[in-house]
Amino acid sequence: MATIIARPERRTSTAPERIDMTTAAHGRVMLLLLLLFAVTLVLAARMIWIGVEANARAGSSIATPLPIRADIVDRNGVPLARNIDGYAIAVHPNKIMSDKAALAERLHAIFPEQSTQDFYAILTSNKGWAYLRRRALPAEVAAVNALGEVAIEFPREKERLYPQRSLAAHLIGFTNMDGHGGMGVERSFDKRLTDEKFRNTPLALSIDSRAQAALEEEMIKGVTAQSAKGAAGVVLDVHTGEVIAMVSVPTFNPNRFEVPVAPMVRGRDGKMRPGVIQCDQLPLCNRVVQARYELGSVFKPLSIGAAMDAGVVTDMSKRYDATKPIQIGGYAIHDHDALNIWMNVPQALIHSSNIVAARIADELHDAAGDRLATVYRELEFDRPVSIQLDEQAKTLWPREWSRIANMTASYGHGIAVTPMHLASAYAALVNGGIWHPTSVVKLEPGQVPQGRRVFSAATSARMRQLLRMIVQSGTGRMGNADGYRVGAKTGTGEKPGIGGYSKHSNVVTFASAFPMDEPRYVVVVVMDEPQGSKQYPGVRTAAYTTAPIVKAFVQRVGPLMGVYPEANRDIDISELLPLIGGDQDTR
Repeated sequence: MATIIARPERRTSTAPERIDMTTAAHGRVMLLLLLLFAVTLVLAARMIWIGVEANARAGSSIATPLPIRADIVDRNGVPLARNIDGYAIAVHPNKIMSDKAALAERLHAIFPEQSTQDFYAILTSNKGWAYLRRRALPAEVAAVNALGEVAIEFPREKERLYPQRSLAAHLIGFTNMDGHGGMGVERSFDKRLTDEKFRNTPLALSIDSRAQAALEEEMIKGVTAQSAKGAAGVVLDVHTGEVIAMVSVPTFNPNRFEVPVAPMVRGRDGKMRPGVIQCDQLPLCNRVVQARYELGSVFKPLSIGAAMDAGVVTDMSKRYDATKPIQIGGYAIHDHDALNIWMNVPQALIHSSNIVAARIADELHDAAGDRLATVYRELEFDRPVSIQLDEQAKTLWPREWSRIANMTASYGHGIAVTPMHLASAYAALVNGGIWHPTSVVKLEPGQVPQGRRVFSAATSARMRQLLRMIVQSGTGRMGNADGYRVGAKTGTGEKPGIGGYSKHSNVVTFASAFPMDEPRYVVVVVMDEPQGSKQYPGVRTAAYTTAPIVKAFVQRVGPLMGVYPEANRDIDISELLPLIGGDQDTR
């Protein structure tokens, strides 16, 4: 008989029970997700807090993004300033593992211009992050990296590179650590250079880098040979006012420079204060527009030109008494190398007679009042020069345009202007009589300012003859570049000092233009306190100091600037030669 075994019944879940189980599973998953989300929020908040705290500790040491600047190029497209990805060197002082004093010494060895004490102060500060060096060179980065300090890092930053180094440094300028212009074009055109609309449009300057390089080289050679304090040089297009070259010596490298710190001096109250540094004592000083000088005899063509236009000088053969000094108001006006003769205008310019210039100015004053002052004002000798640079010096203008002030200003004393003032005045003197404001930006034909008439066309034509005559037969002979038809006037001004003017501290100038039969360029070179060269020891006049610089420059760059030497071409001065007694050397 078979045995029947009873099996328990299999229980199956009902639909409501399955729903309850699914809901419980979903709840557990959601709980896990909420826990993960909460943990993530906590971590994110902690990371943000750490970043904020680090920034707070670092303070102003954390770099802000530098503005992207447009390139700067010369008139032919040669790059003068551009942006690159550079290196910086930074440190976390609170994470330094090595001995801080020893590390400071090693950093000083790599950057000798920065003291060990400066580095030690950074390394021991309570900042969370600080710069050790901005604008570091790759070799410097490698040397610091080799120190093996884990707290030092090397962030990449946008840097301003000046690929031509010191070329036109005073004109181009530099950028500060905040990425904005600190001098020159970089400063004056800062808004244009950082405007996003012009980011890909280079700013084209008026200078020709070839002419700029040639003038810089010749001037540095001249300053070195003469052991001079410095020099300023400028080349202008006489018809547009564009600056073709602008040189200030000594110069600097905008890629690497240090702003000098004023020395401490003791005041009358016994307290120490920062002293005053004169512009011409600084490498950053742009002597072309920031240094003013009493430029001396280079003013004589300007004052005589004013007298011609006023109808005071109508005859080149008229003679003036230069047999003895002029006594006026307790002062004596005399000639440097007195000939004690009667002279006409060509002779007065050949021999650079202060006496004749003063007598002509006196006649002009009697006939037309302050006419000379009016002409000088039209040439902007009474105000900072018209140019798109923030660095500008005020001129020295007579407080009262008295009779004696009128006479001394005719030969460049008692009035002080910058070399740029003189260059723009000579451009007006030779270009047909039209004065133009100067421009450091390249001008298209339709952008040239109309300018204003200062001299008549007839006076300008006569002055071109007289200036050429000075180079062929007078004090400007050593500036005569064969075939280029240079015309010029030399000038020597004594520098004022304690107790009056110093006969041994001179500023010498060669103000020139070429070619004189059809002038295109003015070249002015001013040298501060030349001491004489080995070739001409003790001789410090413009004929032996600045004139040779201009000659060498014109010969080097004339063809590059579209002026070619022509032996059989010149301006006609045959009617003037009999008036000076023939061809004579009066250096």
